[in-house]
Amino acid sequence: MAFWRSDDRQYSGFAKLLHWLTALTVVGMFALGLWMMELSYYDSWYRTAPDIHKSIGIALVMVTALRLVYKFVMPQPGALPGHSPLVRVAAKVVHSVIYLLLLVMFVSGYLITTAKGDSLVVFGGYLEIPSVFSGVDNLEDKAGEVHEIVAFTLIGLAVLHALAALKHHFIDRDDTLLRMIRRSRG
Repeated sequence: MAFWRSDDRQYSGFAKLLHWLTALTVVGMFALGLWMMELSYYDSWYRTAPDIHKSIGIALVMVTALRLVYKFVMPQPGALPGHSPLVRVAAKVVHSVIYLLLLVMFVSGYLITTAKGDSLVVFGGYLEIPSVFSGVDNLEDKAGEVHEIVAFTLIGLAVLHALAALKHHFIDRDDTLLRMIRRSRG
């Protein structure tokens, strides 16, 4: 197996890198978001933390887009032979919902910042994304509510995803988890 190409038994090194980068970023962004909600106006991080959060969010958009392109261009390993039809469908649904929730997170985060017509400025001002949708009453608050609800939903689904991988590893004793962390068993 090459770094760039998956085979029928396991994911490529590149697919694993994108998976774990996304997972760690989502968990880190969730923690950062929770912490930011506790900041007061007079806290020294009140303006800096959201700038970091937005920049990492845009980087995650790029990684997710790359991941989706890679997923559709490069062949991916199929389900393991021991997986029931229900497990196969559940895995596809959970992965699809995770991508959908990430998309909603990206859009709602963008709307929080641009609701009043301001551009989304990230990476210390090196990238500016203009507002394309503003003028809706309380858009910032509505987008903020969606962002928060989806963040908790995404983390909950990520925990479920991780628990399912652990169940496959420790109870079913199959290669589901191993395919995403190292070479599979034989």
